[in-house]
Amino acid sequence: MGTGRDHGPVTAALPFFVYGTLRPGERNHGLFLAGRTTRERPATLHGALLYEGPGYPYAVADPSGTGSVTGTVVTAAPEEYAALLRTLDGLEEYLAPGHPRNLYERLAREVVGEDGSPLRAWVYVAAAGVARELAADGVLIAGGDWSGRTRRPARGTGSAVRAPRSRAVGAG
Repeated sequence: MGTGRDHGPVTAALPFFVYGTLRPGERNHGLFLAGRTTRERPATLHGALLYEGPGYPYAVADPSGTGSVTGTVVTAAPEEYAALLRTLDGLEEYLAPGHPRNLYERLAREVVGEDGSPLRAWVYVAAAGVARELAADGVLIAGGDWSGRTRRPARGTGSAVRAPRSRAVGAG
């Protein structure tokens, strides 16, 4: 899924790559992003697969490297950046790099804009334990696009994998 990892404090105000309920037109965009961004543009995360969780998606590294996830790169307004980062970390249940209670990990990844230009962005991907469950028994989103999703069983029984703990509002 590109290069780079988040191993410590934020040192750069990277934009965010959102691929699920935070995308424009989805339920959480208006709640968390509307009025807090300066730019939103279509982009793709290569080397990843998209799985459906209970009401929200998870990006997971694609072992074959051929999958991709469709999303939007959102650039936070400078005065909103710190608060938005905290808000999204909370929404995605991201506590710290590699924390055992993370539902997602926040990683710096390369995404590709619709014009073909590479961009570095924060991407919330399934934490290791969640990713293992999804790879074994998750519901794959064919084509990697949450907004235009067609669900199909991946491996195992094909039942949807439930998050380790319940969440009131979906993310991604």
